[in-house]
Amino acid sequence: MTSPLSTPPAIAAGTLAAGPQPLLSADGGLLLRPWEAADAPVFLAAYRDPEIRHWHTRQPASEDRVRAWFEQYRRDWAEERGGHWAVTRGGGEVLGRIAMRGMDFDDGVAGCAYWVLPAARGARVGARALTALSDWGLGVAGFHRLELEHSTRNVASCRVAETSGFRLEGTKRCSAVHTDGRHDMHLHARIRSDDVVLEPASLN
Repeated sequence: MTSPLSTPPAIAAGTLAAGPQPLLSADGGLLLRPWEAADAPVFLAAYRDPEIRHWHTRQPASEDRVRAWFEQYRRDWAEERGGHWAVTRGGGEVLGRIAMRGMDFDDGVAGCAYWVLPAARGARVGARALTALSDWGLGVAGFHRLELEHSTRNVASCRVAETSGFRLEGTKRCSAVHTDGRHDMHLHARIRSDDVVLEPASLN
């Protein structure tokens, strides 16, 4: 039997699952929306991109597998484990993916992850989406701290994180495996009291 907490949870159980996964607007006409079955071909195609394959070792093998992932994404929201969004141009064309995973309602902590399709890189799509997601997560959703990790060799992801207000907190040595072996990982975080200033850099 789980022992009761000596402090109240940061977020009450049922807070997110009580409603549908939200649509989140981002700068530049971007809309973050739940994945749909019709998105399976573009999602699968994303993992043929060498950069995405390099940094994401868990990869779907078929459109049927992608749709199974989408079904798991829906269960994640219903069970308050995570949220997964397609980053789109106004709700239509898919430009990338962003997620909030490992939701810990007791401590008010969650992790973020993202990728951007090759054709959408260089237009700050990742930074705009991450800012919108973290604004919602630290605001309406009620989290106190959001984290993300990336390889120390993934310079583009580091710039997206820092531009979106995720401060670099340290390096986790030999923490993850990518296609070319083990990597040190940067740990970034944004907390509720942080200020965010988007820089006019060209970012993924």
